[in-house]
Amino acid sequence: MSTFSTTTKQSPSLLEKRLQINYLSSSNQPTNQDDGKDIITGLTQIQKRLPPRYFYDDKGSQLFEQICELPEYYPTRTEAWLLQEYASEIAKLTGACELVELGSGSSTKTRLLLDPYQQQGYPLRYVPIDVSGGILEESSRQLLIDYPTLEVQGQVGTYEQAMSQLNPTPLPRRMVSFLGSTLGNFTPQECDRFFSQITALLEEGDYFLLGIDLQKTKEVLEAAYNDAQGVTAEFNQNMLAHLNWRFRGNFELNSFIHKAIYNQSQTQIEMYLYSQKSQNVCLESLNLMIEFEAGEKILTEISRKFNVEQMQQYLQAQGLKSIQAWSDPKHWFALLLCQLHTS
Repeated sequence: MSTFSTTTKQSPSLLEKRLQINYLSSSNQPTNQDDGKDIITGLTQIQKRLPPRYFYDDKGSQLFEQICELPEYYPTRTEAWLLQEYASEIAKLTGACELVELGSGSSTKTRLLLDPYQQQGYPLRYVPIDVSGGILEESSRQLLIDYPTLEVQGQVGTYEQAMSQLNPTPLPRRMVSFLGSTLGNFTPQECDRFFSQITALLEEGDYFLLGIDLQKTKEVLEAAYNDAQGVTAEFNQNMLAHLNWRFRGNFELNSFIHKAIYNQSQTQIEMYLYSQKSQNVCLESLNLMIEFEAGEKILTEISRKFNVEQMQQYLQAQGLKSIQAWSDPKHWFALLLCQLHTS
């Protein structure tokens, strides 16, 4: 990873002029009238499930940052290596463009993209999108200190909310980046909906930068999602704490244990919370009572693993022409740069 230092000091008022953060929903409030419908749907199925978006309260976002530093969790460091190696090439291929990042988190990898754009003399405009307002604001303010010409327009909300409300970019092009292999969390149907939103957001000639986790051995994959320190387990259980707070629930965190398995036939990791006893859980705000048998599991996340050529064909069918693809020497991870061509 590169080392970052502050070389220019600016007054708080100057920093504020370059920062705008829009809160697009009540994502930091306990609930609203329409909130939680996906919880009711998921927990009343035969195979109970919870949407991964409920991982990411402020604590969940912090725990995920810790996961990214774990020795078993190869995706973050492998993708960071790819960005260090090829970000200058990406900047040369795209030219000046507004960088929109879906699921920005702490914006650590964003710096690996901003650096070559700055070195090549391009204007810097960054639009981070994240459901965690705390981590988005903190990381944005630090970026403004470290990049004196940067403008930030943060969007706190879901991808869907943010992509439907973005203003036209003042720069020649826009590049939406979707890093961290997050696409793997989507079912095929969710992928189709997601790319419909992406192509609606982009103009002809705009860019899309995608990070995907590639297929590999079961041993490597399961170790990455069942780390020895138990951080992933805490991250998984924290979803229940988030639901308790948000929907006035009474999940007992210690009565659910974490386990991730690799489903080879579907080429995907499946992350579960297993109930350790027969129990009833109430989510008062949703007027929902859920019965659990001992050993019953909740599916909290899938993480699909991809093939580069198949993904390029899929993106081409969405109107996103592959410009370049980069992979690490082990072929564990890949970056794909695409450009929208609708004609």
